[in-house]
Amino acid sequence: MNAQLAHDKSRIRDAIDAYAPKLRELAACIAANPELGHEEKLASARLAEALEALGFNVERGTLGLETAFIAEYRSAKPGPTVALLAEYDALPEIGHACGHHLICTMALGAAAGLLPLLAETGGTLRVYGTPAEETKGAKVDMAAAGLFDDVDAALMAHPYHSFERSGSSLAMDALQYEFFGKAAHAAANPEDGINALDAVIQLFNGVGALRQQTRSDARIHGIVSHGGTAPNVIPDYAAAKFYVRAKSRAYTDELVRKVNACAEAAAIATGSRLAVSNYEYSYDELRTNEALSDAFTANLIEGGVRAEEIAGGHDNGSLDLGNVSLRCPAVHGYVKVADAPYALHSLEFRDAAQLPRAYDGMVFGAKTLALTAYDVLTDGELLSRIRAEFASASGSRSADRP
Repeated sequence: MNAQLAHDKSRIRDAIDAYAPKLRELAACIAANPELGHEEKLASARLAEALEALGFNVERGTLGLETAFIAEYRSAKPGPTVALLAEYDALPEIGHACGHHLICTMALGAAAGLLPLLAETGGTLRVYGTPAEETKGAKVDMAAAGLFDDVDAALMAHPYHSFERSGSSLAMDALQYEFFGKAAHAAANPEDGINALDAVIQLFNGVGALRQQTRSDARIHGIVSHGGTAPNVIPDYAAAKFYVRAKSRAYTDELVRKVNACAEAAAIATGSRLAVSNYEYSYDELRTNEALSDAFTANLIEGGVRAEEIAGGHDNGSLDLGNVSLRCPAVHGYVKVADAPYALHSLEFRDAAQLPRAYDGMVFGAKTLALTAYDVLTDGELLSRIRAEFASASGSRSADRP
């Protein structure tokens, strides 16, 4: 590392250390006041205010989504556009058990650390406030609206019990199947009824058989969300909710057609009427940009993480960042904030993610994001590799962009 590069990276770390008390205070506030998706009024407002105080121009209510925002700082010098992505929604009943209070403050901290150097590096820095990752993720709307199409690198980091490279995730559709039958007394005149619950049961039987013929990367899982009101009344309404997931959008779409066929067969078999709808947004698979991921991993190691501590990345869940990754180069690394292997979406992880150890990990994650963004802004060779890889994978835009 040359002397100028080392000096600049030291300045970034020092700026984040100086800003760390603000990050810790804000993370603790958001953790103590968990808000569900598209209801994150406190978190969104506090983040936007902090970014404005740093000097960003903040657009609130992006795309008509009340708790979404885009904060931008444009240098007077031309250069790449780097995006930092903030999530801040909580989970029902258990609060911030996925650590989104740390995700958003990592993005804010990275912005605070990089901003003092932006006049020298050139380029544009954006922070995207993206509500509702757990359900109807705003990144889906933002990606569809083209809000990432001019971005050279989209960066985010997720808190976890270990360090991991950015990897893959599963494409997903969230499907609701409603069956409408005819009520009747189950003992006095059952022949007059049409049993909607039988249709749901047939749907589950059909899906169970379908699973035998699916690829190993597929996941189909569901619940009965409504099964009737009393055992002596033939249910005239029953419903089920499913997630259908796979490694690619193409195979997910194929599986959805097959699950829909199971539902149609169940309706025909029982004489009920079927209605199919999406109850959450569809997420595409995450396509990690490996050149960008290598830079993130190198900065983890430069920060003191041993290479053997960094696991290969693979996420059997689904992320709305997947939709972003099809529009611009993106990474989703994992940063260690807990010393025990607590599972995400558990009470144990929620509690661990609010300890001083977790806030230390958050500050480290902010530094890693900022240093990686700095590399994108200043290393022309790295930027060319990132662009070439993305163009090769998607064919959606040229690697020769100015």
